[in-house]
Amino acid sequence: MRISELSRRSGVSATTIKYYLREGLLPPGRQTAATQADYDDQHLRRLRLIRALTGVRGLSVATTREVLDALGEHGDDTHRVLGLALGAIRVADDPADRTADTAEVDALVEELGWQVHQDAPARAVLAGTLASLRCLGVPVDGRTLLPYARLAERIAVLDLDQLGGLDDPLEAAERALLMTVLLEPALMALRRMAQENESARRHGG
Repeated sequence: MRISELSRRSGVSATTIKYYLREGLLPPGRQTAATQADYDDQHLRRLRLIRALTGVRGLSVATTREVLDALGEHGDDTHRVLGLALGAIRVADDPADRTADTAEVDALVEELGWQVHQDAPARAVLAGTLASLRCLGVPVDGRTLLPYARLAERIAVLDLDQLGGLDDPLEAAERALLMTVLLEPALMALRRMAQENESARRHGG
């Protein structure tokens, strides 16, 4: 397809596509003339993933390039591809933020039997949240989160079920990213609605 068709099918302007080409995020098409090139479905899938990484996850162009390079290097490892796309795996070699007390989170992960990398950013986020809640006088610890973690396991099964039948790593990464990030507000809304319903059941007239 020509760049105009690629733009129409991807929803990304031709100007932006040319910018991605210059920045090395999108590989060049097959040259057909001095100023023309053809693109294929692989370009379309990569372009959609770029849009998801920059627009949905909010990554910079430089970080998006690092993610895409890493995806290209580990394209045959679905677990790593999903981790890179979702931010569960760090792209750069920067050390993880382990300044927060993660002992409780480490114990929770061990009790659950989960396979979660020691430097996964979510560990530090969870530890920081527990510390903040305790500072505000809310008596919570890792054990408090255990039933929530079991519910999260069931959600994760549903999430990964959505990727069934997707053989292309880029397409799987894009779908996982969209389903995870864009569904999170919907899951929060469902939780709020369920809380209202439960409150009405317990306390309503």
